[in-house]
Amino acid sequence: MYLFKLLESLGVKELDKRASGQAFEVILGAPAPDGKGEFPLSPPKKKDVSLEEIQRKLDAAEERRKNHEAEVLKHLAEKREHEKEVLQKAMEENNNFSKMAEEKLNQKMEANKENRTAIMAAMNEKFKEKVGGVCLDVCVERHGDPLLPSPFVFTGQEVGRGEEE
Repeated sequence: MYLFKLLESLGVKELDKRASGQAFEVILGAPAPDGKGEFPLSPPKKKDVSLEEIQRKLDAAEERRKNHEAEVLKHLAEKREHEKEVLQKAMEENNNFSKMAEEKLNQKMEANKENRTAIMAAMNEKFKEKVGGVCLDVCVERHGDPLLPSPFVFTGQEVGRGEEE
């Protein structure tokens, strides 16, 4: 309402009109004698609050606090449950990875063992063809593993170590 009265007392006078623009003079009216009455200096007086109303407000505030605390506890419980699920999933994935790695290692070891057995059988055949079976049998009897390097010198059917034993 104050703004409306201000606009009524406002006057506009045109000063100059040119191609580049216009100029105006704004004339403010005299202040209204009742203008100060619209802005009270003190805030309005509050109504008296009864003891029952205060108690009701305190009870409502306590209820809000309890609800907020329950929500916070619920949120924390959900967060802990989620953390447990994540840890359990990580442990399962780690166990699965360990099992898969162990299976792969066992497969490789088995393949290496089979390959070594095949190589030993091939070498055994080769030695039997070369020496007639005597050399390899003697080496196995004396030293156990024909694939181990040994200082044996082949001299026909007999096997010796550089010198006669």
